[in-house]
Amino acid sequence: MYEDEGELTPEQIEGLLAAMDTGKEVVAGSKIHRIMVAASERAMRITSRMNAQFNSMSDTLAQLETLFGRPLPKGVGLFPPFTTDCGLNTHLGEGVFINSGCRFQDQGGIYIGERALIGHNCVIATLNHNMDPSRRGNVTPSPVHIGADAWLGANVTVLRGVNIGDGALVGAGAVVTKDVPARTLVAGVPAREIRRL
Repeated sequence: MYEDEGELTPEQIEGLLAAMDTGKEVVAGSKIHRIMVAASERAMRITSRMNAQFNSMSDTLAQLETLFGRPLPKGVGLFPPFTTDCGLNTHLGEGVFINSGCRFQDQGGIYIGERALIGHNCVIATLNHNMDPSRRGNVTPSPVHIGADAWLGANVTVLRGVNIGDGALVGAGAVVTKDVPARTLVAGVPAREIRRL
């Protein structure tokens, strides 16, 4: 694993992930919000190195392990560039493939099941800002779960709190705002069921 200067302490990471798991609103400027910002800066340092020059797939995966703070499961693949707002709350199953240009906002937790395919330029978001303009800097986390053998086509956006079932397929360009049942094809903005697979 790569060394990372300015690394967060294990206590800070544990506190951040615990706070995200509660699903409670994070107030802008609060202690936990400042740790979120530090985690984002850490992620930008790692991903800027990872995306700047491709040496080998094994080198890219080693940097991804540093970003996530844990070993990768067997068979994970990723084509850079890749960016994330945090990196510490993304969880991949064996054989997951993430294509180039993807952006993960993973503070609230991104869980991707075995053999899932994430197409080019997908965005997965796990935060929402407060609707009140006077509190717009506050954010509320909620995890995204993508099932085993699911496939997100190119340019898909998945919003916070969405669960995509095993074997589901999300058509290119879709914006997924609600849960997708297993073995179901959805497409459109917002994504709607097209048919069962």
